[in-house]
Amino acid sequence: MKILVTGGSGFLGTHVREYFGADDFSRRSNLDLLNLQDAQIVEDYDVVIHLAAHLDKSPDASEEVFLTNVEGTINLLRSMREDSVFILASTKDVYGRFADNFALVPENCPTLYCGQSALEWSKLIAERYVDFYAHQNRFRSCVFRLSTVYAPNSEGNTPNFVTHYADAINFGTPLSLPGGGKPKRDLLHVEDFSRACEAFIDSIIRHGLYNLGGGRENALTLRDLVTKMEEVSGLQAVVSEDEQIPAPSPLNYVTDLTLVKQEIDWKPEISLDEGLKTLF
Repeated sequence: MKILVTGGSGFLGTHVREYFGADDFSRRSNLDLLNLQDAQIVEDYDVVIHLAAHLDKSPDASEEVFLTNVEGTINLLRSMREDSVFILASTKDVYGRFADNFALVPENCPTLYCGQSALEWSKLIAERYVDFYAHQNRFRSCVFRLSTVYAPNSEGNTPNFVTHYADAINFGTPLSLPGGGKPKRDLLHVEDFSRACEAFIDSIIRHGLYNLGGGRENALTLRDLVTKMEEVSGLQAVVSEDEQIPAPSPLNYVTDLTLVKQEIDWKPEISLDEGLKTLF
């Protein structure tokens, strides 16, 4: 089975590509989503895991975000062959502040516009195009609305906040916690994300949309996350209380894993203790 990972040299993509022994589609491999000829190489693959995106929430980046995340995705979708598999890495942030209405966030949480940036909105639009082209061209499709997926550092990539916290603890750099450390997030190790992709590939589901994260068992506040990192590393964190960083919206996000467990028989296997150790 031939597998292609777009963004396969990125923070998560590096690990996903290694898990599958997949090929890389990225600017580092001299391939561009916005180049139609480059995008046509997906015809040669049984599976495309689409992680490549322009991840910038600033208003000035809106045009580039929509161009890359929507038009770039469409360029790939047009060339997918029948019965191949396309997996899109979307984001929990398509729900915006509506997620705060749920202790465990399900797939039917509203996605109405409530101030999401171009990044989240572009992902939601891309989801719709995946659904359209998958039915039109008769290939299998999966959208994963990812919660916080963490991974060990990889060369040349900017880590997410979990790995950033681990780096700060490793090097004794002061940490400032949004909302005083009260926001709660569920965490998922990148290997479990790769396993979720594998579970969909091996399933009989034609078209799936799932919230994907660590779930209730792997959820904790940001302050508790720092404490957990101290425990698994044996190191002392330096937490600065001087800088007041606003709390994110939603304040708390924990994934409801009911649907993904039922349909593709997947659940996280890597505990927080085991997973966080890989960051040190």
